[in-house]
Amino acid sequence: MSDWITTLGGRRVSDDRVAFDTPEPARQAMDHTVISPLVHLGVLDVVGPGAAKLLQGQASAQVDLADGSFAPLTCFCSAKGRMLANAQLLRIDAERYRLILHRGLLAPLRDHLGKFAPFYKSELAIRDDLVLLGLIGKEARALAEVRFDVAPPAIWHQSGNGEVQLLAHPGPQSRLLACLPRAQAEAVASRLSQQAVPVGNAVWCLQDIQAGLAWLTPAHQDALLPQMINWEALGGVSFKKGCYTGQEVVARAHFRGQVKKRLARAQLEGDRLPARGATVVDDDGKSLGEVVAAELDAYGQVEILAVLSTREDIGPLSVEGQAVKLLKLPYPIERLDPENLAQASA
Repeated sequence: MSDWITTLGGRRVSDDRVAFDTPEPARQAMDHTVISPLVHLGVLDVVGPGAAKLLQGQASAQVDLADGSFAPLTCFCSAKGRMLANAQLLRIDAERYRLILHRGLLAPLRDHLGKFAPFYKSELAIRDDLVLLGLIGKEARALAEVRFDVAPPAIWHQSGNGEVQLLAHPGPQSRLLACLPRAQAEAVASRLSQQAVPVGNAVWCLQDIQAGLAWLTPAHQDALLPQMINWEALGGVSFKKGCYTGQEVVARAHFRGQVKKRLARAQLEGDRLPARGATVVDDDGKSLGEVVAAELDAYGQVEILAVLSTREDIGPLSVEGQAVKLLKLPYPIERLDPENLAQASA
């Protein structure tokens, strides 16, 4: 186990999950400021004189929008428009871009982009020497500013320097993600834990669910169009940039309205967590979608994100015998151009 996680009193329960003995962790995030090791996420750097051009030809983002301030969402698709990974894109310097995504997709995305990297005199590196740390709560921004000596950014923006970056993510409480060297993590975590309650990363994942934000995992790699996780409604797809792999399919689905499944937020009437990929069925047992994320909320009930049929007569639904109650997403299902998002926040 990583020393910095042990310092916080945590234990790793799987490759992408850390737990603590803190009681009612989801409620702690409602009432206090909490700190969490984000071990389910990882970092992939794209480095070289042609890094921007490499990413421009593969990512759904307009790469020049990643200017060291705005840090857009993006995704990488197959030729058939199915997502291989989705990520947040940071610019660290003129020849270094950084992608934050689910750790299970780091190696597959590195290998995919690596097929093109030599043509752009670029290299790809999984940054195991960096760690990601989450802060949630009313005092998160003030605490981060004091501890990192960095002014916290606006949502989907970055601040910091070549060593430490802060990112702000949406959610029911203020959320900041810090990317910092592993060598500093133990000391930083120890200082932060004096003013923030350590909790497992399930709490961060719950806030992603409540924000309607789905991070692709190996369970759904190469299976979903970006629109199926509402990625264009979150500003993760530029329809104004030039070609990128899968662009034609993604654009056609958008302009012809051919998306038959969409990300939905829901609550289950029960406390049994379904696995990623669990089937959502109607009263007749017919599959109408799949679970992409599930966590227990502050009241001990299961909240999920699921890719569901867009049919209006969908009727009663259930997952593994637990009834589904659909909840409202915190954003409209309509196109949000990242170009406008960057300009509005400038």
